[in-house]
Amino acid sequence: MSRRSKAAILSVLLSMPGAAQTNFVRNSFIKPYEARPVQPETFQNSPRIFELMRAGDLYLSLADAIALALENNLDVEIERYLPRIAGTDITRAEGGGLPRGLSLLVDELPPGIGGSSGPLLTTLTASSTPAPVVNSNFSDVALITEQQNDLSVTGGTPLASGSAIPQYDPYLSGLLNWGHQSTPEFNPLITGASNWLVSNNFNGNLGYTQGFSPGTQLGVTFDNTQLTSNAARYTYNPILNSSLEFTITQPLLRGFGIGLNRRYIRIAKNDAKIADQVFRQQVIDTVAGIARLYTDLVSLNEDVKVKREALRLAQRLYEDNKNKVDQGEQAPIEVTRAQAQVASNQQALISAEGLVEQQELIVKTAITRGGLANPAIRSAHIIVTDTVTVPETESVRPVDDLIAEALRNRPDLAQAGIQVENSQISLKGSLNALRPELDVVGTVQNGGLSGAINPVGAALTPGASLYPGGYGTALGQIFKNNFPTYSVGLQLTLPLRNRVAQADAARDELQVRQTQARRQQFEDQVRLEVADAYVAMQQARAGYEAAIQSRILQEQSVKVEQVTFDVGLATNYLVIQYQTYLAQAQSTEVAAKGAYAKALIALDRATARTLEGNRVSIEEAQKGRISRPAAQIPSQRGAGDRR
Repeated sequence: MSRRSKAAILSVLLSMPGAAQTNFVRNSFIKPYEARPVQPETFQNSPRIFELMRAGDLYLSLADAIALALENNLDVEIERYLPRIAGTDITRAEGGGLPRGLSLLVDELPPGIGGSSGPLLTTLTASSTPAPVVNSNFSDVALITEQQNDLSVTGGTPLASGSAIPQYDPYLSGLLNWGHQSTPEFNPLITGASNWLVSNNFNGNLGYTQGFSPGTQLGVTFDNTQLTSNAARYTYNPILNSSLEFTITQPLLRGFGIGLNRRYIRIAKNDAKIADQVFRQQVIDTVAGIARLYTDLVSLNEDVKVKREALRLAQRLYEDNKNKVDQGEQAPIEVTRAQAQVASNQQALISAEGLVEQQELIVKTAITRGGLANPAIRSAHIIVTDTVTVPETESVRPVDDLIAEALRNRPDLAQAGIQVENSQISLKGSLNALRPELDVVGTVQNGGLSGAINPVGAALTPGASLYPGGYGTALGQIFKNNFPTYSVGLQLTLPLRNRVAQADAARDELQVRQTQARRQQFEDQVRLEVADAYVAMQQARAGYEAAIQSRILQEQSVKVEQVTFDVGLATNYLVIQYQTYLAQAQSTEVAAKGAYAKALIALDRATARTLEGNRVSIEEAQKGRISRPAAQIPSQRGAGDRR
């Protein structure tokens, strides 16, 4: 660099404000040695949850429950880091490192009370006799335990590293060394020293190394040595010796090719796509899980109403029987039977209310960051403001169209295909590692020599002192190419046995086939999920319609039996029995309606329509802030209030 260029850069730097100078120095010289800042994690709930609370109650719509989950749920928060982690792998690969890989585990919310292992809504009224049923599922850990799905098609087995890739990030190396040496002089005639030779050696060396996509390696070495001694016969004392050397190594077999040496960059960029798809799958599973838990909470609250009504009817029957016994119209045993029915229905109501409380705890944990750590949230009673409805008509596309849509849109299937592509890219590196190493090595070197003239040495060798001067003289010789040295050659490394590379290549090819089979399993599972959800939806609707008819018929039976009992033509036992049947039918209708709603949720999840159906923006989910405002709290308590 010329003095004029240096002066121009210096003047520009000095003209900058103080803060700009500091930033320039930091970005140019200090930033490569600093870790990139990462914001600390916060476990504060979003303000939305407090906007929905009033007088110790949490008024919750399905839309707000989904928004709270996207803002606060830690499953989503954990996956929110995945694209950023994938970005670090891209940076690492662009510098010449190997990607560290991603965790592809997706968490599903707990099944809750309405899950497959949870207590049925109808069990507490299934008996035709007044026998209290105690729910034994309150402490079932399976109801509150999350499940994990592994979306990896590689089984977690790493692929072989294959042929080495260049180090794309250049690096400098420097050496400063000073040494003092004293040796006995056995032949003073050569050096002109007395009994011993004393020398001081100072080295200042600089190296530069960088790799390039074709596999090319560039090495630059700048060596400088100053030697001062008591030798009287040296022509120069001190002696300045400098050299500048360029070495280029180009592989011709193993390690050759832009596509080969940039394979990890392609894999890392594919991993970024995988991270986006995994995050999308996590959001889908979380939204579907919240919708399922919310639906069960609505159903459980409706079942509490059924239990209250059954208790009211039993209490009215008890009062009527008590009056008739007091009037001598019935035997005292009828009061005992009616009282037993009241006790049974009270037990059913207590159990139903307990199930609601348990479901509320699960929901509140799913929509908050600190779980139940906040006492106000832990003690809040959830008032559901939405209801579960079943449309009068069903418009569902053919199952083949739904399967085709799922195959196009399912993020878990899309990321599985990208994993297969990554395994195929990595296989190319393993196959290339089978080749011998054959490199072209070229070297260009210029040297320089100068120093202070030693009169004694110059007199002994006339004409030898051609380059008197200091360090500038030696540098001038280098850049004037006074003493060039060139070399070019082939370097061959030929393994006599290549078992490691052969084993890696064979294993990676087997793993490619394995990932292809696993990806096909994913596709088969998608077809199964869609078809199964489709059948479940049809069955749930048919079951709901049958439950409505059963409830209507039981209501008519209770009315007839009550009228018959009032005129003395029926027994108290039959009235109790038909009231129990009615409560059973009402609970069955509630359960059937909830099952239908959950079947639709499962079908939307299977076809990847969950986000669209719930108006969820994946961009907002990524930011963790939902723009949709919280719903207005109703002036009166909603239908889910149990008080």
